[in-house]
Amino acid sequence: MSSVEVIACELDPRMVAELQKRVQGTHWQSKLTMMVGDVIKTELPFFDVCVANVPYQISSPLVFKLLLHRPFFRCAVLMFQREFAQRLVAQPGDKLYCRLSINTQLLARVDHLMKVGKNNFRPPPKVESSVVRIEPRNPPPPINFQEWDGLTRVCFVRKNKTLSASFKSTGVLLMMEKNYKVQCSLAGRPVPDGFNIKEEVDKVLTSIEFNEKRARIMDIDDFMKLLHAFNKAGIHFS
Repeated sequence: MSSVEVIACELDPRMVAELQKRVQGTHWQSKLTMMVGDVIKTELPFFDVCVANVPYQISSPLVFKLLLHRPFFRCAVLMFQREFAQRLVAQPGDKLYCRLSINTQLLARVDHLMKVGKNNFRPPPKVESSVVRIEPRNPPPPINFQEWDGLTRVCFVRKNKTLSASFKSTGVLLMMEKNYKVQCSLAGRPVPDGFNIKEEVDKVLTSIEFNEKRARIMDIDDFMKLLHAFNKAGIHFS
């Protein structure tokens, strides 16, 4: 363990001072680097392993900051509020399955390691906690994550609705029509005469028999198939 180096990021200056005091005069002092500030706004250096007890309000932003960090790290062992951890590992059909679940599992393998009761803390919080292990998929899936995120955002607004219903929303249709026209412009081709985005969406869903599919039971392969079908028709989500 003598070669281990620790980079700690902490917002509270009182905690920074306490940690520095604990290692002062020990062989660990030269192994510790402190970064003082908000971890979400901090440019992270290279690291191999991340260990953290994560405040609820930054749980989701931190997960995706880590998963989009380059170069890849080996793994992260993180403690979250129990329900957030359950959402991370939820599978299609589970009550807590959501956009967080599918987006995280696209980019990483996620395992629930252990439950941590609130009585392990002083003072005890109001909620239970869980520890999860996150291992980035390396290499990452060959997919544009911004596009993927845009698609899942639409599908999970009402995860129990059929895709046919989800994609009939006026706001969604306007967004897709705008993106289609931008793609045409970038490619230097005109928008086809009589173009109707609603009809194009219906064609895509019908071509892969996804009209009656619902996000709550769709897995990663289903969403990849859906995104590919839309992209093939020139429809994008970012």
